[in-house]
Amino acid sequence: MLFWLSELSDGGGVFNLFRYITFRAGAAFFTALVFGFVFGRPLINLLRRRQRNGQPIRDDGPASHLLTKAGTPTMGGVLILGALTVATLLWARLDNPYVWIVLLVTVAFGALGFADDYAKVSRGNHKGVPGRVRLLIGFGIGALATTAAMLMHPPELTSQLAVPLFKDVLVNMGWFFIPFGMVVIAGAANAVNLTDGLDGLAIMPVMIAAGTLGAIAYAVGRVDFTTYLEVHFVPGTGELLVFAAALIGGGLGFLWYNAPPAAVFMGDTGSLALGGALGAIAVATKHEIVLAIVGGLFVLEALSVIIQVVYFKATGKRVFLMAPIHHHFEKKGWAEPQIVIRFWIISLVLALIGLATLKVR
Repeated sequence: MLFWLSELSDGGGVFNLFRYITFRAGAAFFTALVFGFVFGRPLINLLRRRQRNGQPIRDDGPASHLLTKAGTPTMGGVLILGALTVATLLWARLDNPYVWIVLLVTVAFGALGFADDYAKVSRGNHKGVPGRVRLLIGFGIGALATTAAMLMHPPELTSQLAVPLFKDVLVNMGWFFIPFGMVVIAGAANAVNLTDGLDGLAIMPVMIAAGTLGAIAYAVGRVDFTTYLEVHFVPGTGELLVFAAALIGGGLGFLWYNAPPAAVFMGDTGSLALGGALGAIAVATKHEIVLAIVGGLFVLEALSVIIQVVYFKATGKRVFLMAPIHHHFEKKGWAEPQIVIRFWIISLVLALIGLATLKVR
């Protein structure tokens, strides 16, 4: 919205700053951060009044959670969504279709997560929206977003899957790209949801991934950068850096209250929305495979659940002491902060590897 102030510039002066994506990204970051600090405590107080017993804790989870996490309110993802939405609408170019695609995917998954959280809290147990229903809706959101992105992509990139590490390597998937993108977006949403099981565990890797994808979006949206890096040029995606910066600012504002011991949980409201956002940015920038590297921690968490379920049904035995895998390490005696910080380190290393794919050709 504030981008239009650049029209008041004659090529110089303060209003000329609004032309620059990097300036508006920085402004979006601080806007979302301040939003989180200003509205965080009032929101938590409201959630505590509305949720007398807080988020329902699973009986089959780690026993310590029944003591340390009982009574903590959920739906804190509303704070992140509010912060990044306000900041994006203020600082991004609203005539950019990629901004709307990613923002609408985020809000749609946030609404789905809110319905799931509300069902859990109102019923007083951990069963919310049925998993199949939630997955079906998620696939629908992903399919619509992928179709919209394909319509925006340059003709030479539509339906093409870019392969990292190899320049000029594109795999033409035809209309199969829609179900592929659908799986990427819905899969990312559910993978982040599975990761959100300990205080601060999910939000920091999400911010690291968002920063990485934001940098990639900025790079592939500039023809001079793509020429130098020998990656595919996707005009318009640079504006997604503003969204990514807003997500990081809102995430930091939330982490202030989610740091151990958490005063609030993001719930499915936040985890589904943030995961969907990462998937949508990856599809928009044609970096779906790189997302699997940058978000490798989320992939690991999801795979641990799949492996556990499949192996248990086949043999009646378990591979992990408990899935997702962060609970496995809890069962092995690792302290919660130890697991969280080590997983953050893994996320950072994977993000650097993902960024390296831009240059290694």
